[in-house]
Amino acid sequence: MARIAGVNLPTQKRVEVALTYIFGIGGASAKAICQTAGIPAERRVNDMTEDEASRIREIIDRDFQVEGDLRRETAMNIKRLMDLGCFRGLRHRKGLPVRGQRTHTNARTRKGRARPIAGKKKA
Repeated sequence: MARIAGVNLPTQKRVEVALTYIFGIGGASAKAICQTAGIPAERRVNDMTEDEASRIREIIDRDFQVEGDLRRETAMNIKRLMDLGCFRGLRHRKGLPVRGQRTHTNARTRKGRARPIAGKKKA
């Protein structure tokens, strides 16, 4: 089992797919990492040598911000918006959609479960 950036990669998957389990690395980034490290596309994680794993670790440490650092930076950016009191920060603070979506209907993911209003009749 390969451990890269604090994440245990699934052993039966191809390296390119397994790298996407790391927060901050998507499909395109994973493909670029494999090309830079010189790992063939069909290579599986359990067939990977320790040298290849160390090359991947080195590339990720050098070129990418992943896992804890990336989560921390995202949280700090949101906190900065909230402290500024700008429109986006207020939407974050209230738990409403931030990017202009409608809230009359939908937006349940952001707003949470629908709470019944006392005395409201169904029309």
